[in-house]
Amino acid sequence: MNDMKEKVRAQYGENKRITDGDYDESLAVKCINGTFVGKRKENILMFKGIPYVAKQPVGDLRWKAPVNFVADDGVYEAYYNAKCSYGNEDLEDGSLYYPGEDCLYLNVWKADEACDEKKPVMVWIHGGAYEAGGTADLQFDMVNFLKENPDVIVVNLGYRLGVFGFLHLSHLPDGEDYPDSQNLGLLDQTMALKWVHENIDRFGGDPDNVTIWGESAGAGSVTLLPLIEGSQKYFKRVIAQSGSPSLTRSSEDAIECTNELMEVIGCKSVEELKNLDGDALFEASKVIMLRTGPERDGIHLPLNPHEEYANGAAKDIDFLQGCNKDEINFFRHGFGEEFFKMWIDERKARGLAKLPEEDKKLIRSFCNDVKGDDMERYVRIYDQIWFNAPVIRMSENQTKAGGKSYTYYFIAESDVPGLKSGHAVELPAVFNHPELSEGNGRPFDETFSKTMRKMWVQFAKTGNPSLTTDISPDGRPKEWPLYEIENRKVMVLDESDIHPEKESEMNIVDWQRTYHLTKYYWL
Repeated sequence: MNDMKEKVRAQYGENKRITDGDYDESLAVKCINGTFVGKRKENILMFKGIPYVAKQPVGDLRWKAPVNFVADDGVYEAYYNAKCSYGNEDLEDGSLYYPGEDCLYLNVWKADEACDEKKPVMVWIHGGAYEAGGTADLQFDMVNFLKENPDVIVVNLGYRLGVFGFLHLSHLPDGEDYPDSQNLGLLDQTMALKWVHENIDRFGGDPDNVTIWGESAGAGSVTLLPLIEGSQKYFKRVIAQSGSPSLTRSSEDAIECTNELMEVIGCKSVEELKNLDGDALFEASKVIMLRTGPERDGIHLPLNPHEEYANGAAKDIDFLQGCNKDEINFFRHGFGEEFFKMWIDERKARGLAKLPEEDKKLIRSFCNDVKGDDMERYVRIYDQIWFNAPVIRMSENQTKAGGKSYTYYFIAESDVPGLKSGHAVELPAVFNHPELSEGNGRPFDETFSKTMRKMWVQFAKTGNPSLTTDISPDGRPKEWPLYEIENRKVMVLDESDIHPEKESEMNIVDWQRTYHLTKYYWL
C-alpha cells in the first residue's frame, strides 16, 4: 500500500501559469479557458489538471453549483493531477489522493499521431460509492489503453463526493440558498461534459461522438446524467459497468442523513457548517458513510428514474451495460466478515425491514434457496437488488422505449478465495493494467482482456460493440446482439469463451422474486 501511495503521489504537483513563453508548442492546446501544455509519454500526450470551471467550489462557493468556465488567454502547465474531492479515506494515515475542495479538474489523453478525422471521445467517470476515488488512481492512467487503441481520445474527470457533493441543505433555516447541494456531484460532471463538448475538438476529438463511461458509482452517474435536463447534447452513448439509477436516495432519506450529521457535529445552520474546515467536515461525515449519493429530488433528477427510462427519456442514447456474476463478494471479501455482517444488519434494518410483508416473503423464499451460510444468502439477494435486477430492468426499459441496449454478464473469476467475479474485478483488464491485478490474484487472459477493450472502443466509435474477423483479437468474429424482449440475449464475458446467450439460460435475475424490488431503489 505504501508503494502504491508513493506512485500515486508522484503524479501530483502544482500546475503553474507559464509567463515567459518557454514551453513546447507541440504539446500545447489552446482551449476556451486557457492554453494547456501537456507532457508526452512514449507516443501518448497527457494533459492533467485542466480546470473545467472558472472558480473552484471553495469558501462561499461550497455547496454551490459549478461556475461555468470563461475565456482566458493565459498559458498553463497541465503536467500534474489536481486534487481529488475528499473521499472515505483515513486522513491520519495520509490520503492516497491529496484531497481538497478545489477538485473540479479533468485530464485528457490522446495518441500523438496525425489524423485527418476527428476521433471519438470516451469520458471516464470513476466509481467509489459517490464517496471515494479520484482521477489519479493508477488504473486510470490511460497510456496502455491508448497505445493499443489510438483511434479514440479519453478524458477522466473529478467531481465532488460525499457531503461535499451530495448533501441536502434546503430544509435548514438558511438552506434556501443551496437548492442544488443534494446533486452537486452530477452537476459537476455535467459541467465537465460541457467543457469537453466545447473544447475537445482542439485536441482532435469529435464533440458529436462522445461516450460517457463509468463503473460502480461512475456507472450510476452515467445512467443518471441522461435524465438531467439539457445534458444529452453533450454525449450520444453510455457504457455502464455494474451500476444503475437504483442506488439513489429519496429526499426523505437525504434529509435524515443531513440531520444525523448536524446532530453529531452540533451545527444548526448551513453557515455553521461552512465554518468547518474541509478535514473536520469530512471526518464528521463518516457517521453517514455509504449513505450519501444522488437524490431523486424532482429538480435535477426525476422521482422515478426507471420510469423515465421506460417512458423513453433516453431512447436516443445507445447503451452498453452489464454486471458481474458475484458483485457483492467484493464487499464481503474487502470489508472482512465482522464489518460485512454489521453492514448487512444495517441494510436489513434500514431497507428490508421496511418492505411490505408480501415482499419479505419473496425475499425469504429466495434466500432459502441459496446454498451456504446466512451471510451468503444476503450476498446473493444484494447481488439481485443492487446489480442484476437493475441492469436487466434498464435494458428492458430502454428496449421497450425504442432505444438500444447491448447487455453483458461478466463471469470470469479471480483466483482470490471468495472473491470470484466480484465487483470491479474487470477494471485492470478494461484499462490494460495487468500489473495492477494483484487484488484479483492474477491478470485475466491477455486475449480475453484485449477483446473486451476492443469491444468497448468499437461501441464508442460506432454504437455497436460487435467485432468483425479483421479486428477481433483472436481472429474470430464476435457478434453482440441487441437486447430484445423476446430472447433477452446478453453477451457472456467468459474468459475462455465470449458468446451471446439468453438471460434465462444464465439466470441473471429472479423474475418472480427480485425483479420488482427495483422499484424501491436504495434498499
